[in-house]
Formats: sequence, structure tokens, C-alpha cells
Amino acid sequence: MQPELPKHLLGQTGLEVTPICAGGAPLASIPQNFGYEVPAERAYATLDAIFDSPINFLDSSNSYGHGESEKRIGAVIGERGGLPAGFVLATKADRDPVTGDFSGARVRRSAEESLERLGLERFTLFYLHDPEHISFAEAVAPGGPVEEMVKLRESGLALHLGVAGGPVEFMADFLALGVFEVLLTHNRFTLVDRSSERLLSLASNQGVGVVNGAPFGGGLLARGTSYTNRYAYQPASAATLKSVAAMEDVCGRYGVTLRAAALQFSLREDRICSTVVGTASPEHVVELVATASAELPAPLFEELASLCPPQSEWLW
Repeated sequence: MQPELPKHLLGQTGLEVTPICAGGAPLASIPQNFGYEVPAERAYATLDAIFDSPINFLDSSNSYGHGESEKRIGAVIGERGGLPAGFVLATKADRDPVTGDFSGARVRRSAEESLERLGLERFTLFYLHDPEHISFAEAVAPGGPVEEMVKLRESGLALHLGVAGGPVEFMADFLALGVFEVLLTHNRFTLVDRSSERLLSLASNQGVGVVNGAPFGGGLLARGTSYTNRYAYQPASAATLKSVAAMEDVCGRYGVTLRAAALQFSLREDRICSTVVGTASPEHVVELVATASAELPAPLFEELASLCPPQSEWLW
């Protein structure tokens, strides 16, 4: 029997979500990003494990594996006769993978593609994904992606809107619009990077729900420096690698895995409603629930905080 997970209100959406959100990117089998293949049957078994677990939040995107993540999720939803009651499935509108088009018309096509793959009539939560690929002026222009997102909500095809992206100041501009109910920030609130600190406060003050993605920074904070020298899918700085190595030593002294400390660092933050963790095996789903429920000593996090690299090393 897995331990129950508490549920948090996701901003002012009225949605209640668990502190763990299962990330659907690895389910698409993207070895160039994650370093391993995920056959369809393994993805299906993982999705069954997610739906049968205490986790009630799953995140995907139109672009993950050119739609393969959504296709696999849709197949399992269909086999199970629909989403479990109270389950929150989020996906994202993406630019055209070939042309880079991110117009309002492209957002509409992205939504239609995702609904078909998932076998759904509407989205519970629909994000504008990585808008940093265009300028803010282009994003908010008449006929642009933000206007189309609002139309999707007004028509009932999307019950709630979110924005998911990276650069902190750019995301702050989108929060200021007052359009988006949820913010997904990634790789910028971890043991080695606090870039999103201001974003968390802005969102919290506006009643916007915060979802924190990539608490492991793409793997470095899950498996350590012996596994990879990359953070957020790019080479990590020498200062960051030195900090992670020191954190591994501290965790070892406390008898805690770096992975557990990295996950709980995000879970301990009151301004974060849920933390997205990519998963691609039933065993990992069980591990996530157990790690989220474990009690780790507070002094551990005080020591880890002292080892965070300087702001100059953060992504921002």
C-alpha cells in the first residue's frame, strides 16, 4: 500500500493537485534528451502505475517525441475508459516543429492535435509552452498565441490556462498580463539554482499556481557528478559541479540520497503547488511517492543551502 499524498489548491483554479506531478516527456522515448529508450509497453505500464498511484497530476506536451507522449497517454486513457475522477491532465501548445511558426493559428492546430491524440473533448489545464522562442511583442500581438489561448478558454476547450517556460524576466512579463492561472518554471528552482525565486513570489502574490519542473536539472541532481556533467541539458559550470559534489558528500553523511534531497527541496517550498518529475517506469512511480512522503532532517537542507553556487552560475 502506497502512502497517501496531500493535495494542494493550484492557485485560484479550484483544481486540487498532489505535490508530485508525473512528467510525461520520458514516456515519448527521447533518448537524445534522457539517454534511454522507452518502449511503448513500458510507457503503458508506467501510465497504469501513475493512474493507480496516489499521484493525481500528469504533464505532457504537443512536442514531446513529436506527439508520441500524448499518443501513449491517450491510448491508456482509452483503455481505462477515461481519466480517473479528480485526475488533472495538463498538456501544452507548441510551435510548429518544422517551420517554427508560433502564431495564433498554430496554437489552435496544436490544441486540435493534442485533443485528438489524447482522445479528450477539452483540456483541464493547457499551457503556452516555451514562448521564449518568439518575442513578447509577437506573443501578445493581435492574432498571436496569447490571444488564441484566451479564445480556447472562452470557447470551453481549455478550462484553465498556464504558461510554461524558462527565462525568468520573460516569464514575469507573461505573469503581468493577468491571463494565466498557472506558471510552470523549470530548472530554475533547484538545489543549485534559485533563479525563479522572484517568479515564485510574483505568482504567489497574484494567486497564480506554481508548478516547478526539473528539480533534478536533467539528471545531475538525481545521480550526481559520476553520472553526468550536464545541468539543464547543457554542460554545467565547474562551480556547479563542485557544489553538487559537495552536496553528495553532505547527503552521504546524513544517509540520504541526493535525489531525495533534490526532490524534497522543491516539495518544502510553500509557494510551489506541485513538482514535475519525469518518469518512465512503474518502479520509479512507487519510488517518487515514497520519497515525497519521507521525512528528511531540516539541518540537511541548511547545509545544502550553504553550498549553492553563486548567482552568476544560475540560468536566469
